[in-house]
Amino acid sequence: MNQIRPIDEKYLAAAAAGDSAGVRSALDAGANKNVINREESSAILLAARGGHHDTVRVLIDAGVDINAQDQTSSNPFLYGCINNDFELVKIMVEAGADLKRLTRFGGNGLTPAAEKGHIDIVRYLLENTDINVNLTNTLGWTALIEAIILGDGGPVRQQTIELLLQHGAKPEMTDEWGVSPLELARKRGFDEIVTIIENHL
Repeated sequence: MNQIRPIDEKYLAAAAAGDSAGVRSALDAGANKNVINREESSAILLAARGGHHDTVRVLIDAGVDINAQDQTSSNPFLYGCINNDFELVKIMVEAGADLKRLTRFGGNGLTPAAEKGHIDIVRYLLENTDINVNLTNTLGWTALIEAIILGDGGPVRQQTIELLLQHGAKPEMTDEWGVSPLELARKRGFDEIVTIIENHL
């Protein structure tokens, strides 16, 4: 059972508030660096959610578990990918985040970034990491499929799809019903995306 002492409470509160000095003080006083709250959120996840990048760096330097996931499968890297926090994503990748950790829908960090059109994060992950571009999540969708069916077909989605295809996304990988990305784009009338995919077949 996860026992939270008063010093651990102070530590988690300081992290959530972005109080780096308070975090250091609590650690010096014996706080458990990897303590989690009732939702199983770690100090670094609380700091990440608050956008407190300096505190995130302090916690990384303190040697906390950067990959620990809460009850919703969130951790700092995945949180950054989902919420378009490019700086956070870069910090976590440079700190050695486990890119194989999955969201509650079974996607890696690239999946929600592609789905939501977070183009800078998509480009960064594809160009600077070996994240699996062809991972299929629990819904039966790859990042390429999500970018098509959960997007508006506009310029950002077109750029996202072009990037995915340039970096090894397989256009022949279908959804769970056997429908290809090309067919999905055609059904939605995304003519520009149809052309992009056809150029990679």
